[in-house]
Amino acid sequence: MLSEVLEGAESGGLVIIRDTACYSGRRLLKYYMNCALKRGDAIHVLGFEVPENKVCAKLDSNYLHLFRFHNAYTDPLGWTEQSLFTVKNFTATEITQLLQETQHTEAPLLFIDSLSWVVRHHDTVAVCQELQKLKKAGGSVKMIFGLLHADLHQQAVVSTISHLASTVISVKPVHNACHAVAETSQRRKSGKVVQKEEIFSLTEDLTLSIETKPSQSGNVQTDLHTKPEVDPTSNLTFNLRLSEVEREAKEKVALPFVFSDEKKSALLRPGRGSGRIMYEPDANDDFDEEDPDDDLNV
Repeated sequence: MLSEVLEGAESGGLVIIRDTACYSGRRLLKYYMNCALKRGDAIHVLGFEVPENKVCAKLDSNYLHLFRFHNAYTDPLGWTEQSLFTVKNFTATEITQLLQETQHTEAPLLFIDSLSWVVRHHDTVAVCQELQKLKKAGGSVKMIFGLLHADLHQQAVVSTISHLASTVISVKPVHNACHAVAETSQRRKSGKVVQKEEIFSLTEDLTLSIETKPSQSGNVQTDLHTKPEVDPTSNLTFNLRLSEVEREAKEKVALPFVFSDEKKSALLRPGRGSGRIMYEPDANDDFDEEDPDDDLNV
């Protein structure tokens, strides 16, 4: 599924790569840059964290004429006024103007390295609004990729940014230092959500290798080491299930609290000796038939 993010890309999509200090997602971000260049897409990079030479390293040199780096690394906050692009310029209007300075036959792809710089210096709602405007900016951007350092922000902030994305890739390390785990969640325009967990490796020359087979059903891949389900009744010394003969015998047994029709009619039919309450007043009873409530002192 990692290799299909660009192939199955829908116009206006937003891909968020979430990483932590334990494993960097920048190489995966560069892998998508390289794939986009090789298929002839123009790409623009908003670089906040690393200089241009490090971003260009290992990218296919035959396609660098399609690569455009906007330097926000030198002065990301605009303190020295040496950078043409800073965190303050992160608006849909200014980014669209920046992209339109270069003539392209098709809408370019936008890579943000990283979104964490923007989120830490802007309100989260404002960042989401600008990203949403970019996605709908009349086709000026074909697709947006953003690197987000999940351990630098509160979980609510990460969830809010991720909810806006059409694809979220969370990367984390495994015991083998050469490999990592990618948990990918992709929301299609139809509303269907496809999830996959894959073990992958990325070499220095940006070659991707997937170590696990993709699930045929498109759901989350099950753990290969999961033990088969065990029947808890298999080793009991008694039987919890009834045979057909035992079930028939059980159904024929009359329950003590269930009365037959004959017994019901016998209990409800009055007969000789039925209980009655008889009352005979004695001499101590002060009962006045003309005023039966005389003893109530009303």
